[in-house]
Amino acid sequence: MTGLPSKSQILAWIAEHPGQTAKRDIAKAFGIKGAARIDLKRLLKELEAEGQLDRRRGAYRDPDSLPPVSVLRLQAPDDQGDLFAKPMEWQGTGPEPRVLYLGRDSDPALAEGDRILCRLTPVEGEDHQYTARLIRRIGTNPIKILGIFRKGAEGGRIVPIDKGADKEWLVPAGATHDARDGELVEAEQSGPKGRLGLPRARITDRLGDPQAPKAVSLIAIHQHGIPDAFPDGAIAEADQAKPAGLSGRVDLRDLPLITIDPSDARDHDDAVFAEPDPDTEGGHIVWVAIADVAHYVPPGSQLDRSAWERGNSTYFPDRVVPMLPDRLSGDLCSLHEGVDRACIAVRMILGPDGQLTGHQFHRALMRSAASLSYEAVQAAIDGQPDDKTGPLLDPVLKPLYAAWHAALKAREKRQPLALDLPERRIVLSETGQVTSVRFRDRLDAHRLIEEFMVLANVAAGQALTAKKMPLLYRNHEEPSQEKLDALRETAQSAGLTLAKGQVLKTGHLNRLLDQAAGTDVAELINITTLRSMTQAYYGPQNFGHFGLALGVYAHFTSPIRRYADLVVHRGLIRAHGWGKDGLDDDGIDRLEATGSHISQTERRSMVAERDTTDRYLAAYLSERIGNTFEGRISGIARFGVFIKLDENGADGLVPMRALGDEYFHYDAQTQSLMGADSGREITIGMPAQVRIAEAVPVTGGLLLELLELDGKEVTPGPERGRGGPRYRSGRGGKSTSPKRAASRAKKAAAAKASKKKGKRKVVRKRR
Repeated sequence: MTGLPSKSQILAWIAEHPGQTAKRDIAKAFGIKGAARIDLKRLLKELEAEGQLDRRRGAYRDPDSLPPVSVLRLQAPDDQGDLFAKPMEWQGTGPEPRVLYLGRDSDPALAEGDRILCRLTPVEGEDHQYTARLIRRIGTNPIKILGIFRKGAEGGRIVPIDKGADKEWLVPAGATHDARDGELVEAEQSGPKGRLGLPRARITDRLGDPQAPKAVSLIAIHQHGIPDAFPDGAIAEADQAKPAGLSGRVDLRDLPLITIDPSDARDHDDAVFAEPDPDTEGGHIVWVAIADVAHYVPPGSQLDRSAWERGNSTYFPDRVVPMLPDRLSGDLCSLHEGVDRACIAVRMILGPDGQLTGHQFHRALMRSAASLSYEAVQAAIDGQPDDKTGPLLDPVLKPLYAAWHAALKAREKRQPLALDLPERRIVLSETGQVTSVRFRDRLDAHRLIEEFMVLANVAAGQALTAKKMPLLYRNHEEPSQEKLDALRETAQSAGLTLAKGQVLKTGHLNRLLDQAAGTDVAELINITTLRSMTQAYYGPQNFGHFGLALGVYAHFTSPIRRYADLVVHRGLIRAHGWGKDGLDDDGIDRLEATGSHISQTERRSMVAERDTTDRYLAAYLSERIGNTFEGRISGIARFGVFIKLDENGADGLVPMRALGDEYFHYDAQTQSLMGADSGREITIGMPAQVRIAEAVPVTGGLLLELLELDGKEVTPGPERGRGGPRYRSGRGGKSTSPKRAASRAKKAAAAKASKKKGKRKVVRKRR
């Protein structure tokens, strides 16, 4: 055994030399020869049995990391245009790592579903764990296609509904699934290209008329694979559920808890009440009661499995895909007015300065004193109570607002990120037609409920952390230095400043937002600040919530619609010994995987909801072709400029060819374009006037014609012909090649950069 390395030394070597992990490489590294190789083999076998190493193709590696060369499956571009890839052979115990694909101009064209062999590089401090460079494409798995079937003499074609899709699919005669012409269908790739050079597909499902009322959300549900039908077993369990009784619960039915929700809300999962603290002058007692979903959804049940699969409810303008069947979400777990309902309630103590100084959780039975809307509550506080809010004004509503005003003091002190990005609301008629697109009002009643929910979530995280109970934290890490540099450069170009050389706090970002408030660049700075943020996620390790400026945060207040909250409820039940329906050992063991899964389902729902909004906006604007709108540049890509319309928030594309009569050089780092001849710079936030040129409801695509940019009239450039792009030089009508134009653009960019002090850090472009 003399001279053998320890297990930790072996693991350290493999981590530092991922390309040299065969047994002979390890033996050579530690000078192991002869019979000692038998002892080395035994050590490696022990590490493999302990789960610390994974042996594959004669080499050893950490099972919770990816090898330096891996097979990946390419995914669709995200909302920032980045391409992520999914590891094909991940078998680690932790969450599946995210891999950002970094394409190069020399790479072949790739599509969603392509399998690619890549060289991986680990990264830190980003929302992904690896970057990937292509070695070669090794084929594709059958991919799903959602589109419109166009019947032909022998089979037909599928026209995809994705905005980014630029090819049709050939459907052979025997693979049409009896689909009708113009029908919305789901299909999958079925073989090599057909005689017309189109890829082949076979139809697997017929979804009906794409123009039918309220078909828009149905498209998103199928396109993103959101489960919209509950298993029979889950429905049976929900139907057999009975209302919870008082046994084992604290009786809070005399406490005048009320729910405050949108006027059209179908379920009510949180109730609130506040009163002055009798023990502290200027202090307040705030109660937040949340529906006890864990009572009805025990771990391991069919209801639990289907809720885990969905991860969360998904909301569309015309429907909701709920996490739980309606028997629970709309009935037994909804805190309806005047009905006894099971809940988990937290009693929170706020000091005169609004700080949370104490809290206590109870498993209870409550009875809502009233179900109120935000608008009705705000009207009552503003001096216009109605028959329902009038009797509640002094005993319930005013104490709630008093406690909220105290909580605002603590909020102001901690300085959470204060973005000002209005939310759109699409109003539909009974037949599913868009009647208007509005921006939602932000009332004090909204802010009151949001602040109390944040406090309750903080209390839940603190309570479980103090009891050393495993849970899922809601983590939001601070932005990367690269994204901060980009934000700082955008701010400087707008004449604003973002402090540098200090530990970043949300207060620094808020000062930047305050500088921009009320100016022409306000929306630009808000959007750019939002894009600099990392995505929040769920995990069993606590990394704090940067955006809310909180050290501990866990989702507790919406177990009807978020699985993470259900996990936290189960943790509270187990930690307090309230029953056998708490977080079990299997649930604890799977926390890492659950956090990764529900973080992905959350993103899936966000993309589906955004795509649905885009389609409804395109349908709304399709009746306004030729109309003129004011807007601002919201994004810049290689292929064109995105304009956000002021009136309704719709995003449309102005193709690069329509920007003017010269070649534009694209700078991915600064998100800008620079004219090759004029040196004119186009940046995010510039005001623009556009005309609606094309709106395609089935894809959500919106094509715009640029009329004015930054107050100056724009002359569209020439169309690009079959012989390849040619660009007007602006000199006597002569033309120049893209290569020469690009060279001039680079020189213009270099000349501009040389005027600035210091040197910019070069960042590789990401496709």
